[in-house]
Amino acid sequence: MNTEQTQPAGPDLSKGVALSAFVDGKLLGHVGEDEILLVRLGDDVLAVGAQCTHYHGPLADGIVVGDSVRCPWHHACFNLRSGEAEHAPAFDPLPRWQTEQRDGKIYVGEKLESGTKTRAKAGNSGDKFVVIGGGGAGFAAAEMLRREGFQGSITMLSHDAAPPVDRPNLSKDYLAGSAPEDWLPLRPDDFYANNNIALNVGTNVSGIDTTAREVVTDDGHRFSFDRLLLATGAEPVKLSIPGAEQPHVLTLRSLADCRAIIKQAESARRALVIGASFIGLEAAAALRARDIEVHVVAPEQVPMARILGPEMGAFVRALHGQHGVVFHLGESVSAFEGKLALLKSGAKLEADLVVVGIGVRPRLALAEQSGLTLDRGVAVDAFLETSVPGIYAAGDIARWPSAQFGNIRVEHWAVAERQGQTAARNMLGRRERFDAVPFFWSQHYDVPINYVGHAEQWDEIAIEGDIMAKDCLLRYKQNGRVQAVASIFRDVASLEAELTMEREAA
Repeated sequence: MNTEQTQPAGPDLSKGVALSAFVDGKLLGHVGEDEILLVRLGDDVLAVGAQCTHYHGPLADGIVVGDSVRCPWHHACFNLRSGEAEHAPAFDPLPRWQTEQRDGKIYVGEKLESGTKTRAKAGNSGDKFVVIGGGGAGFAAAEMLRREGFQGSITMLSHDAAPPVDRPNLSKDYLAGSAPEDWLPLRPDDFYANNNIALNVGTNVSGIDTTAREVVTDDGHRFSFDRLLLATGAEPVKLSIPGAEQPHVLTLRSLADCRAIIKQAESARRALVIGASFIGLEAAAALRARDIEVHVVAPEQVPMARILGPEMGAFVRALHGQHGVVFHLGESVSAFEGKLALLKSGAKLEADLVVVGIGVRPRLALAEQSGLTLDRGVAVDAFLETSVPGIYAAGDIARWPSAQFGNIRVEHWAVAERQGQTAARNMLGRRERFDAVPFFWSQHYDVPINYVGHAEQWDEIAIEGDIMAKDCLLRYKQNGRVQAVASIFRDVASLEAELTMEREAA
């Protein structure tokens, strides 16, 4: 993803601009080196930073909904009046500037104080909240609790060795070598101490005593809680075949996993990716960027057809083929003999590095041991509360009742973060329904695929544009109703589809 700074676009807003210059209520300009987006809201004209604080997406190309603006790239949402990042995957607020209207023009003045203001104090200072999990949901919950003014203690217990990181980057730019490591942390290390969040990494939770309201870790520590968020996420499915335990056979989930792959990639000549999942194929693209020969073995005949349909799946295969990836479809690996992978067809592939991307499974053992109701995930209500009062679940493990899609569980990064934010507010007694439309993005070389909605099955795919020309929007329908929309370089249409689904569910 290109985040290089360029010369600020548009007119110099400090010199004034006519209201007639606005297009659809927006105008892109600058003051000095700062790129600024002006937005008309009724009689008001507001000035905010023109780039999303997640990955610098161009907000001028997004859409304005009420008092907010949505990023066209990854659907982050910002309040135009406060600058606050209202919905993940962005967390940092937009900068803002003063504006003045005189003589039929809008003038942008001084930059306003930056930073999200916390709400009035929430909760009691003696309240103890515990978050189990250091992924997107767990981090977003802890961050939102402090943003909402929670005064009590927050303890995060994470089995990961590293503080919360931007996991999608692990299979994209960072793995490809085009993103520095300082892009990865969701917040700098000092964020946790500065916000009085006790982050315990490398910590395994062995049990939850729902009667005593205590969390027990493997080393015998006990953490009492008034409210608890379970956000244990998912773990990669591992191969159970001879030779799979070898050190060059790796999975990709954590920062440690990614570092291990990068280390082996430094000397690898050929890599084998097992599985044509999003993670598998993103990893394939990243390894090709490192000029490694890549082979993909997968049982399906068309990659990702189950999620994206045959036409988009054929495009994904062709795209990777154009970049030199060799597919072995309708195949599986039956065993490894040293660096040789034995395929069920009898063929053999030699590989210095193997990345296994055959899916993930939710980490449900802790919830099951604790007596929480399970339903192919942890069953939660519309407020993300489990069957045990005061215990919430979010992220990959949570199955929730969606007004639009029924009872669903999804494994999308943005969904996990947004659920963490909603769970945090509900832990404070807000009683806010989780009604966000599922969204994810996938990056293959220079081609982004955005997906909104949730279609476990469909009876029609309506295609607009040209998939092979990388300009398309696909609507997945069941009984005439749109369940999901996938798109390539149709960012506004993707945002509009998300908004339509939200309004249909309201």
